[in-house]
Amino acid sequence: MQTEPAMNRETPAPLADPETIEGRPRPTYQMVLDRDTNPPSPCLRDVAPYHPQTVRVPTARYTSPDYFLREVREMWEKVWQMACRDEDIPAPGDQTVYDIADRSVLLVRTESGTVRGFVNSCPHRGRKLRADAGQAQTIRCAFHGWTWNLDGSVKSIPCRWDFPHLTDDDAHLREVQVGTWGGFVFINFDTDAAPLADYLGVLPEHFAPWRLEDCYKSVHLAGVMQCNWKVAQEAFMESYHVIATHPQILPFFADASAQYDLYGDNVNRNLAAFGVTSPHMGEGAVSEQEIVAQMLGMREEAQTVDPKDDGAIQARRTLGDKTRAAFSRAYGTDHSGVSDAEVLDALVYNVFPNFAPWGGFAPNIVYRWRPNGMDVHSCIMEVMILKRCPAGKPRPAPAELRWIEPGAPWSEAPELPVLGPVIDQDISNLGLVQDGLRNSATGVVELARYEEQRIRHFHQTLGKYVAD
Repeated sequence: MQTEPAMNRETPAPLADPETIEGRPRPTYQMVLDRDTNPPSPCLRDVAPYHPQTVRVPTARYTSPDYFLREVREMWEKVWQMACRDEDIPAPGDQTVYDIADRSVLLVRTESGTVRGFVNSCPHRGRKLRADAGQAQTIRCAFHGWTWNLDGSVKSIPCRWDFPHLTDDDAHLREVQVGTWGGFVFINFDTDAAPLADYLGVLPEHFAPWRLEDCYKSVHLAGVMQCNWKVAQEAFMESYHVIATHPQILPFFADASAQYDLYGDNVNRNLAAFGVTSPHMGEGAVSEQEIVAQMLGMREEAQTVDPKDDGAIQARRTLGDKTRAAFSRAYGTDHSGVSDAEVLDALVYNVFPNFAPWGGFAPNIVYRWRPNGMDVHSCIMEVMILKRCPAGKPRPAPAELRWIEPGAPWSEAPELPVLGPVIDQDISNLGLVQDGLRNSATGVVELARYEEQRIRHFHQTLGKYVAD
């Protein structure tokens, strides 16, 4: 990463408490939690120390074909990355494909119930072994009929006599590392990489109360974005853009007082409160009744705000009570003791390089961004929604991936009645950001010290894999 001397004239500041940053709007996220109905999970009370830094990111990281190629070889081939949900391949013989840039992995559920990952290329003449998900008790290349068992060992090779130079070990499918967490299956092309558990850092501990492994995938959508994958991802890594891009949520979303935390090299998060008015609107600009009405999208709900004056934020209590009751009915479990934060707020975690699961007990949004093949200027964005399985009922089948047609608005997706229009607002920026980066007069991207520190953190980790 390029850091210009003009940006670092001062001695780097020591670690600081984010709650004391001069000029940071109030109430901070922790102040909101102080007044919530029920205590939140302990991880939400953690405030990571803040290290003020000034960083400029070279625009070449988003636009250079050379940098993109090195990113593929030096980063994507070395990191843990989410490939699918465990529920996508539940039975022995279930198979699915994960593509990243020009690499591809075939994931298979074996007879023992474990998941194995293989380089999706026939060791004979290179044909991709499978292009789509499916079910089979063997792995078979459709070109010449070479066939493997589900563990990657050779089952049969037509005219085996004609390959005396190949042992069965030579013809064994090449494996990649596979790990699981939270109901997700991860892969790593680097067989010498450290275990997934080490890579994920604090994530398993933080998400333990929310048990994503017990959820099912109710929505899975994907679409092509006309920008580099990092441009798309970074649009979802800060709340700073809300004032201009999503102004309709300012009455009930505390964007400017969000909390940002960094953990190790690979994990960071953004905690932002719903049911609290944006500091940009000024104190008292929106009544508690109007907060509820606008967030629910129906004005007749305004009179339902709890009038008790016991220090709680009344709109959040009302919204939290409604949501807790709705979840208890829907899932057959008692949510009465769950915090307002864990049923209302944006608890957005990112795991380097491209995986973003939301925490909490609300239906959990999951984002993933990938290069669109080998095109530096476009990418694939995916949205999943995980829901709790209703108590005492069979686990629903996971949603199949559905592609948004090129140019079609996400707001027309019936699966995303609330989130779809918001994503469309984000998309309205992405292609223009990519165009502007190619036309940059400075050759660098400027980042805010606190509100955009997750982007800085991401690029600092990226720089440990790929030098500028």
